[in-house]
Amino acid sequence: MSKPITEFIEKYYLHFNAAALVDASKGYVAHLNDGGKMMITLAGAMSTAELGKILAEMIRQDKVDFISCTGANLEEDLMNLVAHSHYERVPHYRDLTAQDEWALLERGLNRVTDTCIPEEEAFRRLQKHIVEIWKDAEAKGERYFPHEFMYKMILSGVLEQYYEIPRENSWMIAAAEKNLPIVVPGWEDSTMGNIFASYCIKGELTATTTKSGIEYMTYLADWYTKNSAGKGVGFFQIGGGIAGDFPICVVPMLYQDMEMHDIPFWSYFCQISDSTTSYGSYSGAVPNEKITWGKLDITTPKFIVESDATICAPLMFSYILEN
Repeated sequence: MSKPITEFIEKYYLHFNAAALVDASKGYVAHLNDGGKMMITLAGAMSTAELGKILAEMIRQDKVDFISCTGANLEEDLMNLVAHSHYERVPHYRDLTAQDEWALLERGLNRVTDTCIPEEEAFRRLQKHIVEIWKDAEAKGERYFPHEFMYKMILSGVLEQYYEIPRENSWMIAAAEKNLPIVVPGWEDSTMGNIFASYCIKGELTATTTKSGIEYMTYLADWYTKNSAGKGVGFFQIGGGIAGDFPICVVPMLYQDMEMHDIPFWSYFCQISDSTTSYGSYSGAVPNEKITWGKLDITTPKFIVESDATICAPLMFSYILEN
């Protein structure tokens, strides 16, 4: 079997962050080969960075068992799916003036670093269909998690008329087809969360129709308890923030608050982040800090790749898929 990425990085990635990338990739493969499971957490704008092109294959090949992501990553994969041709790249974004930014707003373009998401073709296309699904659930007295509503929309086929990229490049399609477990902490801080809130304010929906973050934690606790035997569950963190901090806390919650003293620690840890350690920074905290919080054991394999996830994650995923 040809392994071009493996051969390349093992030949040239020998020191510093490059070597950490190789070590962490080998550790991920070894963890899966030993029967372990893996959680991936997505912070930042990984979906707008089109990480779905390779993350979808990771999901299809059972290289990831659980995802924690921000509401933005949950929805922006679908926005790219239905409106890709309407996106605009702004390579010289550092040079934009306030007036330039205002001009983008007036054109309905919401900028994420060098990429502008088109409001009408992305946000509103999804809104039209997701609101119907929310209202249908409420009329039936049913409640679902944010990702379950997205799965319903994907699997219903209503978005297929808009597809502008190959379906195999959407990690959300791959996740929906496998019914992959997901937690979306802080979902309210997203476009769809804001839209849902607006319908609650107008009295057209009830907040409890969408399950809450506390319910996400209990959902994760149940899954972790059932899946942490044997080699255990690894934790592959892209960026920091709530997408990483929320799920990693399930272990100390079970151990300390539920007094389940036989609950295993996370059994592998890797973080890709360009955040530097600073006062109180979660994103920049070194892995050993997590030992003090009861998240990682002394013996947990720990890796940190201090670099840009849009560069490193595709390389690491390619290595994992080749091995």
